[in-house]
Amino acid sequence: MTALREMTPDEFDQYLSSAVVNYANDHAQAGTWTEEEALGQSKQQYAELLPKGTDTKNNYLYTVVDGAEPVGMIWLKKESDREGFIYDICIREQHQSKGHGEKTMKLIEGEGRKLGLQKIGLHVFGHNQPARTLYEKLGYKTTNVIMAKDIINPQEKH
Repeated sequence: MTALREMTPDEFDQYLSSAVVNYANDHAQAGTWTEEEALGQSKQQYAELLPKGTDTKNNYLYTVVDGAEPVGMIWLKKESDREGFIYDICIREQHQSKGHGEKTMKLIEGEGRKLGLQKIGLHVFGHNQPARTLYEKLGYKTTNVIMAKDIINPQEKH
């Protein structure tokens, strides 16, 4: 049975080391950061967002478990009295396509309600179609779209 429990400091350290790399790779793939700058930018953003790790005020980091086995994580931030934002959700590859993502989203919505939230937002990279499909299935609506186009040929860069 899928459930949430507070992330331990050791789990946070493991999460952070992989999350920084994954976030950098996502931004490089999306073209928002160059490969050269991506890791540094990612480290900086995580340091700013979670300066006290799991003790950072208004941030709720959970380990997703199936029974006693960790299968993923989710991070909810209380942005205001009414709104929260899911900064990250990750189900380990070997546990994907088993319903854990959908159950995790429903569980975090319940946690949000306990915090008094009325709305939860999230960001999803355009290239992550499986996640987009899941969020739409769960009733999440697109609120804005950021688009980009390379307008210079790589050979023309100076």
